[in-house]
Amino acid sequence: MGLSTLLAEEIAAMALAAVVGWVVVRIGLFEARESEVISRIAVYICSPCIVVTAFQMEITAEKVTGLFLAFVAAVLVHIFLILVMRAAKKPLGLQKIERASVIYTNAANLTIPLVAAVLGEEWIFYTSAFIIVQTVLFWSHGLTLIIPGEGKNWKKIFLNPNIIAVGIGLFLFVTKIRFPVVIATTVSGFGDMIGMISMLAVGMLIGAMDLREVFAAKRAYFVCLLRLLLLPGLVAVCFALAVCGGAHPEAEYILMVVLVATAAPPAVMLTQTSQTYGGDPRYASIINVMGSVLCIVTIPLIIAFYEYLILLLQ
Repeated sequence: MGLSTLLAEEIAAMALAAVVGWVVVRIGLFEARESEVISRIAVYICSPCIVVTAFQMEITAEKVTGLFLAFVAAVLVHIFLILVMRAAKKPLGLQKIERASVIYTNAANLTIPLVAAVLGEEWIFYTSAFIIVQTVLFWSHGLTLIIPGEGKNWKKIFLNPNIIAVGIGLFLFVTKIRFPVVIATTVSGFGDMIGMISMLAVGMLIGAMDLREVFAAKRAYFVCLLRLLLLPGLVAVCFALAVCGGAHPEAEYILMVVLVATAAPPAVMLTQTSQTYGGDPRYASIINVMGSVLCIVTIPLIIAFYEYLILLLQ
C-alpha cells in the first residue's frame, strides 16, 4: 500500500474523532466551551510528552545530521510562507487570522500521529525540528496576527511547554539517559493521545456552530487552497530537487516528514490560543474545520506528487 493511501486512512480516522466531538455537543452530553479543558490538556501535557518521547533513541551521526537537515528545511519553509503572506496581504486582501492560518500548521497534533503510523515512531524524532521553529515563530510573529494589539511574548516562547520539552528531550538524547519503563510508558501514553483529543476538541468547538456556515465561508476555501495545495506544492518541488541532489542518505523521508507538516491544515493552536487569550476563535475554527476535512484528500495528493517528482528526477 502506498504512503499516500496510508496517510489518507490515518487522516480519515482522526477526522472521525472530530465527528465524535461534534456529536457529543449536539446531543447535549457536553457543552462546546468545555473543549477548552481538552485543548489545554493537548497543549500542556500531550504535546510535550510526545516530543520528549521522540528523543528517547540512540544518538548517531546520521540522526544528528538528519535532524539538522529537518531543522534547516523547517526554517526555510517558514521564511517562505511568511514572505509570501507579507507580499500577498494587500493584493489578496488577507486578514491577519487568514495569514496566520496559512503560515502555521497543525504540525504536532496531526503530523506526529501521521508520521508514527505511516513511517514509524522512529521518524517522529525529525518532527521536533518543525515544532521548534513553529513554536518560536508562533509565540512571536504569530501572536501578533492572532490577538489584536499583542506583541512578541518572549516569556511564552522560552516557557512554552513544547520548547521546554524539546530542551529536555535534547538533553536526554545527548546524555543518553533513558526513562525507566514505568515513566516511559506514562509519558508515551499521554503522547499517543494527542491526535484524537485535539480533533475531539475541534469537533466540540464546532458543535455549537452551524456547519452550513462553515462550508458557506467562501474566503475560507481560498485560504485552504493556499494552505493545503498551492504553497505545499511549491515546497514539494524544492524538496524533490534537494533529494535528487543527495542532501542526506535518508533525505527523501526526512523531507517527507517536513512536507507532511507543511501540508497539514491550519493549526488547532490558532483556535485554542484565540479561545484562551482572546481573539477570533470562531473564524479560526471555521478555517481549521474546513482544512481538516479537505486535508483528507490534499495531504495524500501532495505526498503522491512529491514521490512522483522524485521518480521523475532520478
